Amino acid sequence: MKFRYLTKFSAIYNEKITIIYFIVDEFFKEFNSALKDYALKDPKMKTRNRKSALSQSEVMTIMILFHYGAFKNLKHFYQGYVQRHMKKEFPVTVSYNRFVELQKKVNVPMAVFVKMMCLGKCTDISFIDSTPIRACHIKREKQHKTFKNIAQKGQCSLGWFYGFKLHLIINDRGEMLDFILTTGNVDDREPLKSMELHKRIFGKLFGDKGYIGEDLFEQLFIDGVHLITKIKKNMKNCLMLLHDKIMLRKRALIESVNDELKNICQIEHTRHRSFDNFVLNILSALAAYSFFDKKPSINSSSTE
Repeated sequence: MKFRYLTKFSAIYNEKITIIYFIVDEFFKEFNSALKDYALKDPKMKTRNRKSALSQSEVMTIMILFHYGAFKNLKHFYQGYVQRHMKKEFPVTVSYNRFVELQKKVNVPMAVFVKMMCLGKCTDISFIDSTPIRACHIKREKQHKTFKNIAQKGQCSLGWFYGFKLHLIINDRGEMLDFILTTGNVDDREPLKSMELHKRIFGKLFGDKGYIGEDLFEQLFIDGVHLITKIKKNMKNCLMLLHDKIMLRKRALIESVNDELKNICQIEHTRHRSFDNFVLNILSALAAYSFFDKKPSINSSSTE
């Protein structure tokens, strides 16, 4: 059974690793050239001339492959799979402790890579939702040390939690349009009010009751975005197009995307030891999701 399991994953990785590494390596060529032209250099700062055994492209590719293959533990994946079964792809590797140190150097490039290479195009139909990213159990919030004074206590439909919120916008094909990470006590409407989340979208935006707000609706409408939500029990009913009612029922699409991000890409776990690795874990999971062949989607033409 173990041999069949490894054979199955080897076949999947052999198909994707070349594509992922090529895209990542081409991105780094443009990123490094732009960095040389615009980066400020400190003459007193010492620079490292010796190259690392693992390049930044290889480190980023390994992080994306970890989340792409639904592995649970990065250490077991690196030592038990990459160093043993991927010697052709990565002939020279470093120790796991050194690999953890190299992760910090690809944090900023990974953020630029996700924003530039992993986001889809708006199709006039978008869905928005926020999902909690728990740092620890709510009962251990006062004992938690890794994200002390960073993570905050918040509330969602499942109850109270301690950690962060991932605000996500997708289109009807399941592709990410934009995202933002905030603390757990931030209201869902704040990223939309500050125009940090809807720069790339237009048309109709479907959300849950947490996005109800007259001021927010008017602000988005001026920016070319029509916000559509369900109404609360104490609110007056309003006329709505049949197509909008049907699409509002399809809002579970973004719930499926959040489910894949948490259960397949491992975007949420409580084993973080630094904030930098926490951010890199989320960015790598989002990048890995963008390479999925099959994403949750709906056929909007059939509803019309």
